Amino acid sequence: MFKKREKSDPKLSYPTRLVPAGPEMIEEYIIPDGEKARVLDSLYPFDPVPALTAMMYDLHEEKQFRVGDFRVIRGAAMDMLVSPYFFNSGGTVIDWMPPDFKPGGVLSRRIRGRSASLLTCSLGPRPSCH
Repeated sequence: MFKKREKSDPKLSYPTRLVPAGPEMIEEYIIPDGEKARVLDSLYPFDPVPALTAMMYDLHEEKQFRVGDFRVIRGAAMDMLVSPYFFNSGGTVIDWMPPDFKPGGVLSRRIRGRSASLLTCSLGPRPSCH
């Protein structure tokens, strides 16, 4: 099914801090604003790479955010580009949709450097608990 990673990707050269996430601590990079465009370009997996000023929609949080507010965390073997809402609802770059995306919709995005695409299907908004 999924191939196990043989080795870890090298870490980014930025300082990190530990952020509590439930019972765990997650390592988050502290990226200067002047470096954000370069980091986004190196980690964003789809074509085209959005501008830092662009707005995106986080499927997990069901809210829009400014791309330049992204965060980068260190997983077990790799760095992960995540939404500013990651520590609240877990949205990673795969969950970033165009701002006009409607819950329940479908989106196809081309993976950078490949002829393959990723198809994202949303099941719709979360049921309200109110």
